Amino acid sequence: MYNIVDANIVSKILGLLETKGKDLQYGNENVTQLEHALQCAELAEKKNFSPEVITAALLHDIGHLLYDGKDPIYQGKDGYHEELGADYLSEFYGEEVIRPIRAHVDCKRYLSAVEEEYYSLLSEASKISLDAQGGPFTKEEAEEFIKKPHMKEAVELRRLDDEAKILNKKTPNLFHFKHYLEESLKN
Repeated sequence: MYNIVDANIVSKILGLLETKGKDLQYGNENVTQLEHALQCAELAEKKNFSPEVITAALLHDIGHLLYDGKDPIYQGKDGYHEELGADYLSEFYGEEVIRPIRAHVDCKRYLSAVEEEYYSLLSEASKISLDAQGGPFTKEEAEEFIKKPHMKEAVELRRLDDEAKILNKKTPNLFHFKHYLEESLKN
């Protein structure tokens, strides 16, 4: 049952996206963290993904908003934002939300290893961050990775992530996605 504690958690998460995300550039892309999150969530919703995947799409980069200082990726270092974000959200959300968030960087490494054309579709900023994040998986790493639970959803999230970088794209606002965050909370 949804209660006041749940409402506070969802409000806190949305507040973080609203306040920090609206001014923070998404890597070296032309959109802010908030715009990127909203575009990802809208794409997931249009593809009729589950509430958990839509929640993961909205929150997958929340780790970028949790650093005390500047995001290490700006210095060409991997700050493991996916781990930071997944750990932060794991108190409130189950594996259906957390695993795709935790794996979305490795999905870029996976897709770069198994699909020849994938790397060429990445933005320049994504190519630079891929290098900082360890580069493409080896064939063996890719084979092991995709066998893990929820990796199919994580790969789908990655594809949304790659598409959600359109300057000045109109999307629904955060409130539109609030019910997905509420529905996806742990019981």
